[in-house]
Amino acid sequence: MGLALELGSSLRLPALVKNLTARATSILGARVGALALAQGTLLEIVAIHDPGGEPERGLVRSLNVGLSEMAVKDAAPITSAPAAHLLGKELATRLGWRDLTVARLTSGEGIMLGMLCLVGRPAASASAPDEDLLRAVMGQASVALDNCRLFSRIEQANRHWMEIFDSMDDLIVVHDESNRVLRVNRTLAESIGAKPSELIGMSMRALVAFATQRGGHACPFCRRGSDSSDDYLHPVLERTYLISTSRIHGALEEGLQTIHVLKDISERREAERRYRELFDNIHEGLFFSTPEGRFIEVNDALVRMLRYESREELLQADIGKQIYFSPGQRDRFRAALEKEGILRNYEETLRRKDGAVIYSMQNCFAVRDPSGKVTQYRGLILDITEQKKFQAQLQRERDFNSKILNNTQSMILVADTAGLVSYANRRCFEAGAFRERELLGHPLSEFIHESRRDGFDHAFQSTLDGQQVDNLELPFLRGDGKVGQFSVNLSPMRDEQGAVTSIVAVMTDITDALQLQAKFMQTEKMAAIGQLVSGVAHEVNNPLTVILGFADLLSESPEVPEAARKDLEVIVQEAQRTKLIVQNLLSFARKMPPQRESVELNAIIRKTLQLRSYDFTNHGVEIVEQLDDSLPPVTCDPHQLQQVVLNILNNAYDSVREAGRSGRIEIRSEKAEEWAQISIMDNGTGIVQPDKIFDPFFTTKEVGKGTGLGLSICYGIVREHGGEISSHNNQGVPGATFVVRLPLAQDAVTAAAAAAGGSQ
Repeated sequence: MGLALELGSSLRLPALVKNLTARATSILGARVGALALAQGTLLEIVAIHDPGGEPERGLVRSLNVGLSEMAVKDAAPITSAPAAHLLGKELATRLGWRDLTVARLTSGEGIMLGMLCLVGRPAASASAPDEDLLRAVMGQASVALDNCRLFSRIEQANRHWMEIFDSMDDLIVVHDESNRVLRVNRTLAESIGAKPSELIGMSMRALVAFATQRGGHACPFCRRGSDSSDDYLHPVLERTYLISTSRIHGALEEGLQTIHVLKDISERREAERRYRELFDNIHEGLFFSTPEGRFIEVNDALVRMLRYESREELLQADIGKQIYFSPGQRDRFRAALEKEGILRNYEETLRRKDGAVIYSMQNCFAVRDPSGKVTQYRGLILDITEQKKFQAQLQRERDFNSKILNNTQSMILVADTAGLVSYANRRCFEAGAFRERELLGHPLSEFIHESRRDGFDHAFQSTLDGQQVDNLELPFLRGDGKVGQFSVNLSPMRDEQGAVTSIVAVMTDITDALQLQAKFMQTEKMAAIGQLVSGVAHEVNNPLTVILGFADLLSESPEVPEAARKDLEVIVQEAQRTKLIVQNLLSFARKMPPQRESVELNAIIRKTLQLRSYDFTNHGVEIVEQLDDSLPPVTCDPHQLQQVVLNILNNAYDSVREAGRSGRIEIRSEKAEEWAQISIMDNGTGIVQPDKIFDPFFTTKEVGKGTGLGLSICYGIVREHGGEISSHNNQGVPGATFVVRLPLAQDAVTAAAAAAGGSQ
């Protein structure tokens, strides 16, 4: 009973929870008591009664978490158990709690208000009378907390309403039937220069002494003879107010009360005036229209844009039939606007009054009523007809330039002032075999071979200084890892102020041209040497014949001693060798046209291999034949062609012997397009100087072992037959490869072309 009286007299929550915790702990004979209030699904300790002192905050937070979890798991009104069982051993040890009794506090609606925790209750607490006492305490505590909660809500709501009332920017005054002020908000009081309490009881006429009305009703804001709320405009000190009036019945017998709300709409009126000026004077077309297709409001710019005589005439127009070219256009516009609610930069073709086309860009939105139904379309229309024409012209120019850039045989790159590639035409990705991510955004100098990178950097800097650099030959690294020779022109691009903003590099692939030039120079050189050799051979042949003749006569003379006869044999032998060299020179000069006939290339190869088979077998040189038996015949001189194959085999044999390893020579024949091709590959020492391999008298052999004419004669023979001969060192393996290509016989070429046409 004493607890009920104490709690009933306390409506303040801090005092209530403190008294409740202390009295409940004392009545129930507990050592420690704690009260936790519910905040949604969480519990928070608000009062602790502990003679040993309150625990630290961190421990209290851990206890909050433990009680919140227990409230979810256990819904029993009263729970008594060891503290370690309910809260966990660690938390119970830190709190110093052994036993724990938890009682739920609930409102009349069954809502949990909190929990009462009791620690250190005597052992007799489990008896029925003690449980009844605990339930009685819980009931009183629940009622007190529920009442305090309701009172707090009422007080909070009242305070909140008062704060809202005073914080409103509008002027608010409440008066009774005698026109005496009952309440004013802070805004109205401050506008008068007084405190709200000073204005209570004042007459409305005295309160609104600044009103321009004189006489009439005692309250200047009340309409004479009006019994209900009324709205009207009232000017005060060159300000315009919108006054809203409403009447309510006061509490108990206070009678009818009148509330006036004065809203300052001066800025709104000014804004409306400015809006009207903007609406009428803006150059873009503005409109308000109905979903059914009628204009509600338009400005003069739209009238001029659509070339109507007057605003009234345009307001009478049927939008779907007269402004659009077809009702379907209007339907699509309506569907898009009603779906999205707003359209930005919506392009549409409209029709002027005279039938001319106008390209427009519209920014519109839909206005809806409270039920969500669209009642109006509002928007702005911009005439972009001229812009469309410029865009079409610009697009044509872009397409024209794009086709030129992408179909030119030159690689065109654009780099910024830092040297980073920002644009590359299609040729860069075809001829250069680059991918876009490998080229764009990377320095242009990275693709120049490092041997010429300094020269390119100097030329690039000169271009940044405004100079034009032309015909700069540079080795360029392709995307496939190969190096190509390019002729580069660097041109500066400038902005409106004349400053260089980027560099255009036009690169022409001259790799094939340089190779053709080298071949042409080699051909010219061989032709000149052939003429020289022809003359020298004839000049040497005459004295050589005399030397051989007299040497033969002397060797047959019985008067010549035996010792001299041996010397004469050496002279004859070397003269014969010299004669053979001269014959080779004459063969190289080709004074006599060779005999041509259709021959089987594989037969010549096998016949030539038989000539050297003895040497190959005795010295362990492996011969690998890969001959195409379906190879068509070629038209050539069989003896000269055999000489070509024999010379190349001799060189391959000498090369594998010099290498000192197990020799291997592979000879292959095959058809390559309209050519018959012979490839002879060895695993010897390779070619030391590939660029001089076909020069006359060039040899890497020791003196007396080679004249240097063999390959040059082969070169002349093959060229005379309209073919090609080339050589290169093998990739990844030792040795070299010689390739001879001869044109197929004409009838074989024709048959092959006919067969290809039939298959197509």
